[in-house]
Amino acid sequence: MTEPNKIIIAIDGYSSTGKSTLAKHLAKEIGYVYVDTGAMYRAVAYHAMNQGFIKDNALNKQALISDLSNINLRFEYNTALGYAEIFLNDENVEGFIRSIEVSNKVSQVASISEVREKLVEQQQKMSLNKGIVMDGRDIGTVVFPDAELKLFMTASAEKRAHRRFKEMTDNGVDISYESVLENVTSRDHLDTTRADSPLVKAGDAIEIDNSDMTVDQTYAEAMKYVNKKIGEV
Repeated sequence: MTEPNKIIIAIDGYSSTGKSTLAKHLAKEIGYVYVDTGAMYRAVAYHAMNQGFIKDNALNKQALISDLSNINLRFEYNTALGYAEIFLNDENVEGFIRSIEVSNKVSQVASISEVREKLVEQQQKMSLNKGIVMDGRDIGTVVFPDAELKLFMTASAEKRAHRRFKEMTDNGVDISYESVLENVTSRDHLDTTRADSPLVKAGDAIEIDNSDMTVDQTYAEAMKYVNKKIGEV
């Protein structure tokens, strides 16, 4: 049997729409490589916080830009978990980058052109052999404008905040729903209004609003488009 041609699947959209969960599921199902670009930006934000480049709400942009050459990111597949974890300078930081503190800073860090340039270059190198699923904010518009399949995930801010709140409280985080909703709406504003590569739906992207969908329903909907596109190439 001839192996089907491999494609690039770009998944963009708002925070807490389940982009990463969907991308991981799709990649595992069709045997593709999954790359979590959000984790890359979170890792840079985590690094900036640890180095003292972010204090309170102030970011020392120039200090972070000057230190970019000292940031080495890689993904390592964890067979027990079934997905790749991110390493920052050889340290597994997967468990640290999902905190609300990092969430509150990541959009600010991601708005820096030099940061985006560094990470986009790394992301594009990961796709040379295709067969990749990548999610983020500008994958279909900037990183892979020629991707064969582009999905754009959206949902109401309230539904997304409820999902994020449940995820965090299930993991033992003491936080209020109101602060999570504030974080979601704040990130929406920063992501859609930043000057460099703002969050926008690519003209040829397929929009999936999963406000009232379960994880399984979202996956089934996306898989229809994946199977159709792989069958066309």
